[in-house]
Amino acid sequence: MNQDTIVALATGGTGALSVIRISGPKARAITQAHVRKDLGTIASHTAHFALFKTGNQVPIDEVLLVYFAQGKSFTGEETIEIHCHGSSYIQQTIIQSLVNQGARLATPGEFTQRAFINGKLDLSQAEAVADLIASQSQQAHAMALNQLRGTFSHELSTLREKLIEFASLIELELDFGEEDVAFADRSALIDLVQQVLAKVKRLIKSFALGNAMKEGVPVAIVGAPNAGKSSLLNYLLGEERAIVSEIAGTTRDVIEETLNIDGISFRLMDTAGIRETSETIEAMGIARSQEKITRARVVLALSDASNAIQLEADRVWVDDLRKRYPEKEIIWVANKTDLHAVSLPVDYAISAVTGAGINALTHAMSECIKQDFDVNQETIVSNVRHVEALEQTQTALFAALNGLSHQLPADLVAMDIRSAMRSLGNITGEIEMDTDILGTIFSRFCIGK
Repeated sequence: MNQDTIVALATGGTGALSVIRISGPKARAITQAHVRKDLGTIASHTAHFALFKTGNQVPIDEVLLVYFAQGKSFTGEETIEIHCHGSSYIQQTIIQSLVNQGARLATPGEFTQRAFINGKLDLSQAEAVADLIASQSQQAHAMALNQLRGTFSHELSTLREKLIEFASLIELELDFGEEDVAFADRSALIDLVQQVLAKVKRLIKSFALGNAMKEGVPVAIVGAPNAGKSSLLNYLLGEERAIVSEIAGTTRDVIEETLNIDGISFRLMDTAGIRETSETIEAMGIARSQEKITRARVVLALSDASNAIQLEADRVWVDDLRKRYPEKEIIWVANKTDLHAVSLPVDYAISAVTGAGINALTHAMSECIKQDFDVNQETIVSNVRHVEALEQTQTALFAALNGLSHQLPADLVAMDIRSAMRSLGNITGEIEMDTDILGTIFSRFCIGK
């Protein structure tokens, strides 16, 4: 258990109120030096009014003290939250007074790290705290909250228990190797590994969705000049964000805005019309458009439905995009259907003027990201560290499966199973973690959390 007591501002920005958190074995004693209220007899989870004074007994603010006893707080340590007014002067004076009395300024993520060390959260739950704070959409929030509540941890625990059972049977065979006793049917063990492997594969596959929900989905709106890219952006956003003109080459730079569809944030990028040009500034804009295509997860290839020649040329262009970027979702969209019907087999036909077909288009954008996942029922992986550990688990399970299939010695199979168990344990911190790794994880947190 940590012997020092830490303090930090737990709220950000400017507001009417602020919360200062002090946690550690001397939280009450350090705070007591600044208030007349007897903190030695107060019960956990109670709030108390007090006048906070500096060490020189200078009144600073009327505050509310909320006390959490050791073992019953977020960190697992004795903790006091000081609710004061939002003045930066008040905040800093209170914090400095507590430091003068013996507290230490907390490092980024140190409160959550102590919660992990004291067994209040496992490592994946601790990381979910940062994700919850950073969530910018409904789906990102729901995903982080489910992880914080232990849904992911429970699923991993179930998988590890199956592997532990497997390893136990293999170990028994090793212990009784001289008697040539088989404690487990090989076909049943193969079936068990395949079950765990199928679940691990599903979790790995979910990362594409989880990362998209967490970071937002980059969408490039591309096409020839005057295809209606800016008009589509404006319609989706419900405001005149981009200049719309019949003059080709109006958009010279990339315009980026965020749109929420079904709880997922899409980062829309309206790009310069792609065409041959000798105009230097426009050419720079087109180059940036090409670069945005490489960065996008979804590409809306927009065509002008009223321009038959351009529409035919775009069919070849879209086919080329799909060959060059097979990992991206390339959606071919014909715009201006209010002016002309579409004869070519585009994916979606819309009008950025009337709004016809746009609901179907946005639904398709959402579905191509969600794929076959039920975000409300399934565990979705969003953390790079987690997916790397799952990939290591998958490699070990493949090796174990190969060993079982080829009748390799039990001790070799057991090594692969133990490797898979260690990789899963890395996610939740159930095995001993390197202090440098822990430091890196929690350094990404904000101060006060």
